Amino acid sequence: MVVVPALRALRRRWAGHEIVLAAPARLGALAAVTGLVDRLLPTTATGREVPAALDWTGPPPDLAVDLHGNGPPSHLLLHRLRPRRLFAYAHPGTPGIEGPAWRDDEHERERWCRLLSWYGVDADPADLLIEPPATPSPAPGAVIVHPGADAAARRWPPERFAAVAAALRADGHEVVVTAGAGEEALARTVAAEAGLPGRAVIGGAADVPFDRLAALVAHARCVIVGDTGLAHLATALGTPSVVLFGPVAPRLWGPPPDPRHRILWHPDPDDAPRPGDAHGDRPDARLLRITPGEVVDAVRDLPARQRSMTRSR
Repeated sequence: MVVVPALRALRRRWAGHEIVLAAPARLGALAAVTGLVDRLLPTTATGREVPAALDWTGPPPDLAVDLHGNGPPSHLLLHRLRPRRLFAYAHPGTPGIEGPAWRDDEHERERWCRLLSWYGVDADPADLLIEPPATPSPAPGAVIVHPGADAAARRWPPERFAAVAAALRADGHEVVVTAGAGEEALARTVAAEAGLPGRAVIGGAADVPFDRLAALVAHARCVIVGDTGLAHLATALGTPSVVLFGPVAPRLWGPPPDPRHRILWHPDPDDAPRPGDAHGDRPDARLLRITPGEVVDAVRDLPARQRSMTRSR
């Protein structure tokens, strides 16, 4: 979701062109819901590695844009397609590609818009909202608690999520617990400890179908989540959120300044933007400084839900 402003800028500049996004097949539904991608080109790679090749069978593209990272693997992957133009950040390993200088200390939304701006394409990192899907929400108005994350470093303890869920249920909220594939045991533990019924768990055996997940988030009272993709989805849909940060500073991955979003983070005074290991195997110390009481207070302080779509067309 952090590339939505950049994709929107490309769509606006080249309205008559087909926009093809090279990404893992599991992101196809997500790309479609943005309304900014015409076609997904499925890629295969291990973990976060760059694919060895792209299954591109058409003529050379008019333009290729590297929205993956900053390095020769992704630069050269696109260069092999023989595009007329290639937009990418400068790197000494690919001296033939001119582009702006990479900055480690930069939010992803800002990063990709700055890349396009350097090449003369107007891009606004605040232009990030997307339309909700037509799919009905399975729990309209509910508070969503999402305890999972793809690394333990960004996973707040389940008993704390349970304490938050129990307190908000006592406040009169409907609370649901969402889970990605393989997270069912975690979600059911949180639900059981919070006194929620089994039907409050959504997902777990497999990922929630994306249109259903997006509808759930779009019509939720709020989302309580760690530094994960669901936080970005809440931001893009304009849904209030309380986001818990640990190893990475919110200014690199957090929502934009907005009363709808509350950020909780307790760094050390001299911490760098990436003070911990985002892919570490234990909860980050900064994440553990967040208390259930803080989260409950943050939810109670959120403004009433008022959805307004102000994105550019």
